[in-house]
Amino acid sequence: MTLTLVEANKVLADHFAPWVTDLGLTVVDTGERRAVLRLPWSERLARDGGGLSGQALMAAADTATVVAVSVARGEYGPMTTVQQSTSFQRAVTGADVLVEAVVTKLGRRMAFADVAMTAEGAAEVAARASTVYALLG
Repeated sequence: MTLTLVEANKVLADHFAPWVTDLGLTVVDTGERRAVLRLPWSERLARDGGGLSGQALMAAADTATVVAVSVARGEYGPMTTVQQSTSFQRAVTGADVLVEAVVTKLGRRMAFADVAMTAEGAAEVAARASTVYALLG
């Protein structure tokens, strides 16, 4: 099962708080058990020194996981974050970020995913996250 880009972007539009949609995330690719979202660069998301804030990257990883789990299930269903661990490896300045979430285990009640966040055009990952979700419905 999977969702089309239109269906995956509808998950973004219909199931997130307004401040999350204000990040400007869009789904740019989906596949079996994966979704890639684009987080557009914005000065509003930059911290002192001009790097993209960790909070924005963590929110993007969390959101990408929901979309990837929905893709893996073939539809959106209620879920909630149980755990997220994020490691920041290099700063992102002046570039959009591609956020790829891959569901590594999908059970009836729990889902696990790995997320890689890479500045567009960069060869190396800027941040990684490991996420765990409880599936509620």
